[in-house]
Amino acid sequence: MIKKFRLLLAVTAVAALCQTLFPAPAGALCLWWCTKTDDYTKTKYPIVLVHGLIGFDELFGVYEYWYGIPSELRAGGATVYVAELSQLSSTEERGEQLLAQVETIVALTGKAKVNLIGHSHGGLASRYVAAVRPDLVASVTAVAAPNKGAEMADFLRENVEGGSFSEDVLAFFAESLGDVLALLSGSSNPQDAIGELDSLTSAGLATFNAHYPAAVPTTSCGSGAATVNGVRYYSWSGTSVLTHALDVSDALLAVTSLVYDEASDGLVGRCSSHLGTVLRDDYGFNHIDEVNQLFGLTSWFESNPTSVYRAHANRLKNAGL
Repeated sequence: MIKKFRLLLAVTAVAALCQTLFPAPAGALCLWWCTKTDDYTKTKYPIVLVHGLIGFDELFGVYEYWYGIPSELRAGGATVYVAELSQLSSTEERGEQLLAQVETIVALTGKAKVNLIGHSHGGLASRYVAAVRPDLVASVTAVAAPNKGAEMADFLRENVEGGSFSEDVLAFFAESLGDVLALLSGSSNPQDAIGELDSLTSAGLATFNAHYPAAVPTTSCGSGAATVNGVRYYSWSGTSVLTHALDVSDALLAVTSLVYDEASDGLVGRCSSHLGTVLRDDYGFNHIDEVNQLFGLTSWFESNPTSVYRAHANRLKNAGL
């Protein structure tokens, strides 16, 4: 009752202001504009954002992996959930973790399906869920997912011998970082750095794609099937590396990009990112920009990442998803 009374007071105040500033009928238009409900991103099914490797939902309950994106989508009417998976693990293990969370979301919301939007390795986990439980998934959107492998993973695997001391050291430090991020985000999922690495190599993705081929292009840089088993598939990615002078992560991505033979965002090649309907593969984003990091420091000469997610949510809404 109190909330309704406060809402009435707010509307009354806005109406008085509009009538003061504008004569009729402009005053009525002003009132409509100021009190209208934005449903631009109000999809039929909930949106689930799925982080990539070394990812999280929020650190200390404050700092978001998807920086500012969930709030922008919710402001437009979307129901948004943020998954929390192992920072480092195989695609199948992360996919099973995501599946359990999707089942919970479906039960909580009463909606039959969800729209999965996965960044990097999160796109592969989303593909796994759609493959094993297509009845729970309305759409999969892979944002810079290495659908045919990441050359950086190939480079590491070629230079770190399996079962060697170097591999043990690499796994120790990577999993320690994963454990710290898990602790700071309030989760306790297991870490498996070598499982993560092997999942992201070209060989690992060839095996994965043989088991779960839905929407993977059959040509080297083409598009895949738009719909498979009732699930709609989309993808987009960037091909820039140095995008903002104040973003310290750009320098690291500039180094990793040297491994790639094709245009990349620093960690995922342009063609490897293709899945289903390719919306765009040449945004002026690097791999961190694609989730509006760090702290929203992205290129001044490209669309704001949050607007790209809003436009895609509207696309899903218009598609009845």
